[in-house]
Amino acid sequence: MNIDWPSFTPWTSLAGGVLIGLAASLFIVVNGRIAGVSGLLAGLLRPGSEGWAEKGLFLAGLVLAPLLWRAFGDWPQAEFRVGLPGLMLAGLLVGIGTRYGSGCTSGHGVCGMSLLSLRSLIATSSFIVSGVATVYVMRHLLGS
Repeated sequence: MNIDWPSFTPWTSLAGGVLIGLAASLFIVVNGRIAGVSGLLAGLLRPGSEGWAEKGLFLAGLVLAPLLWRAFGDWPQAEFRVGLPGLMLAGLLVGIGTRYGSGCTSGHGVCGMSLLSLRSLIATSSFIVSGVATVYVMRHLLGS
């Protein structure tokens, strides 16, 4: 196994994880709601939903944070080998999965796991198993 040392960023990753945890904790303490992004977005798009302002501000922070990062440094390089149709299919499958799973990785993986929710443990385990299986199929069986 070779480690790409220039891309190894433990302190940046740790800082990002701490910020995600703080944001999720602050959101639940202040609003009494889970900071699940798919649920926040669905509530924001539903006319007349309660808590529209805090949902909008939280989601705006998700959009503005990378722009703030860009003000102080370069964005990490990303490489997509599947093309636009593959990315669109992946987005569609994630959207379907969040509806069937009653939440996304932020709702189940960050908030639900910290609350020791059995449903979130099962959902997060499913996310991980599905991700491992997808990488295995794409890289080893399909050769992409």
